[in-house]
Amino acid sequence: MKAFLTGLLLAALAVTTSQSRAEAADRPLLVFAAASLAEVMDEAGKGFVAKGGEAPQVSLAGSGTLARQIIAGAPATLFISAHPKWVDEVEKAGLTREIRPYAANRVVLVVAKDSAATPPADDGDAALSAAIDAVIGADGRLAIGDPASVPAGQYARDALTSLGIWSKIEPRTAPVENVRVALSLVARGEAPAGIVYASDAAAEPDVKVLAVLPERLHQPVRYPAALLGGADEEAAPSAVAFLDYLTGPEGADILRRHGLEPIAK
Repeated sequence: MKAFLTGLLLAALAVTTSQSRAEAADRPLLVFAAASLAEVMDEAGKGFVAKGGEAPQVSLAGSGTLARQIIAGAPATLFISAHPKWVDEVEKAGLTREIRPYAANRVVLVVAKDSAATPPADDGDAALSAAIDAVIGADGRLAIGDPASVPAGQYARDALTSLGIWSKIEPRTAPVENVRVALSLVARGEAPAGIVYASDAAAEPDVKVLAVLPERLHQPVRYPAALLGGADEEAAPSAVAFLDYLTGPEGADILRRHGLEPIAK
């Protein structure tokens, strides 16, 4: 009898596993990615398709917004965040099947291309603080991602806190829903300066970098990638294949072309 029951249990487990694999295989390649990866995802998607892969459907937004959507049930199969915090939140919800390191970025202070703002004399705290204060002016706003949900805004807040000027600057910030909106405010002249990623600045011809904020001022900018699936569901094969492409040699070249650095597995 015991052997019979064991056989039934194994058979049931085999059926469940088979169903899990079939369900995973049927899931479309839906990628939730940080807004700062717009150009990277566009080029990578085309490259992946050219090699015979499934065309990814990419949703771009602030990482916190995407994480909350995934936790609420959005059917994403791959999540690439601009901050480990938001992948951690999805992992705590039991929705990650695998997490890999993917890319690194830098945080920069940008101004409009035709701005007469003066770069700091050096990267010391006093020079950086003075340059930020001067470029905002008495009535200007510093465009940043919303620190509550946008990693670029979190890094900006942390850097300004390390400089000892966050409490002074916070009322003069313009926090927005993602880093690309902050970038556009500066490019259109609606804000005299912003703190964005180096890759964003490289993608926008109407801004220039006034200063690179040293990593001593904030947590290093790292983008983890998470393969997603429910508690009894495997990662979708198409998502595994796309992540393999992103973290392979061709994906690394794409990152470098857009101002990011690949992180080895």
